[in-house]
Amino acid sequence: MAKEINLTIGNPFRQIIRFSLPLVGGSIFQQFYNFIDTLIIGRLLGIDALAAIGAYYPLSFLILGFVQGSCIGFSIPLAQSVGANNTHAIRQNLVGGILICTILAVILTPMMIVYTHTIMVVLSTPRAILKMATLFTIVSFVGIPGNILYNYSASVLRAFGDSTHPFYFLVASLFVNIALALTFIVVFKWGLISVAVATVISEFFAGVLNVGYYIHQKFITDQHLRSKDINLHAILHICAIGFPMGFEYSVSAIGAVVMQDAINLLGTAAVAAQSAGDKIRQLFTLPMESVGMAIATYMAQNYGARKSQRIKSGLRAGSLIQLTWSLFAFLLVMLLKKTIISLVLGTTTGHVFHLTDQYLTTISFFFIVHGLLMIFRNTLQGLGHSMYAIVSGFGELIGRSFAAWLATLSLGYVAICYANQIAWGVSLVYCLFMVWWIFIHDSKIQRRK
Repeated sequence: MAKEINLTIGNPFRQIIRFSLPLVGGSIFQQFYNFIDTLIIGRLLGIDALAAIGAYYPLSFLILGFVQGSCIGFSIPLAQSVGANNTHAIRQNLVGGILICTILAVILTPMMIVYTHTIMVVLSTPRAILKMATLFTIVSFVGIPGNILYNYSASVLRAFGDSTHPFYFLVASLFVNIALALTFIVVFKWGLISVAVATVISEFFAGVLNVGYYIHQKFITDQHLRSKDINLHAILHICAIGFPMGFEYSVSAIGAVVMQDAINLLGTAAVAAQSAGDKIRQLFTLPMESVGMAIATYMAQNYGARKSQRIKSGLRAGSLIQLTWSLFAFLLVMLLKKTIISLVLGTTTGHVFHLTDQYLTTISFFFIVHGLLMIFRNTLQGLGHSMYAIVSGFGELIGRSFAAWLATLSLGYVAICYANQIAWGVSLVYCLFMVWWIFIHDSKIQRRK
């Protein structure tokens, strides 16, 4: 396969950077799309439409975060077998992952379509945007199979050291997404649903490009995948690593759902401001999450190759990368925040503008906490300790729930501005301790070269 990076050899810092760059590029383009998406919605469809997206986001974080986390987790045993150069295990892990993803799509998609309206009502979604937010969410969840297709196929490529082609295909799909969204809004007058339909189509498109690349390279067929490669032990092992990673994403997302309920009670202005502010925040923090994804693959390959010293070196290198980026991102926010906020909201004054500014300024001081969390949490996951990572998700749940509780008291929107930081901090403390404990006490790590 072209453009593979062997993460078990070479300078850890350079290898992580090389592997991360396409992931970071993908995140930047993804957030660039989200930013353009927000501009389109805010300028062409209005504040209520923007608020509807904000109401959808926590539920999306909960469900699609579970999908993404699970798909990444399903590829961890594959990456470990790649590091060990065990072709038999590679075949079993590929077949097992494909079967599990298929079953997940069949079960999850209809379930979420049926229960979306009930969940939106339980979340106290403002009545003015309830119908709009519900319809948008249902259409988005129709695309769950496409989301699974893209995330798992991209994770498989990354497990083999190819982070470049998923980036190419993601960028292509984002251009398709923007073009379709504008067409559906301007030409067909479909309103907010245009954005959801465009996203669903583009996710399938990106997944098909990944699969098409597999077939073109004869990558899967070269592995001679057969029905006899279905191995119950391998499937259970994949589930034992993948689903805890998905649940970890979901547990932390439950905190976001709880927080969204508190935001909804503060009114449409607070919903719109937090939605706009968090979308801007993601422009700067998702690259950190991409580095975290690279760390998970790096750790998995080196765990399979029995190279403990490279695991420790990779941990240091990843932390240094996150520290550097967080400082740079903070400076960018301080310099550009008012311009970016005005682009999103279409105004430089007003209550929503002030609330968005407050949210973005507050959270930017804590970027490094988020960056380090991505390193240490993904180290746990890459080493196969997904159950430990679930507890870190509970840390985020506790942090966001605490902030939501404070918001219902006298602190109001101020508590919302600090919710993510509290969640990240609680989770990071736990992950730091668990990584230290594993390095000191896990005999499997201690025996590795």
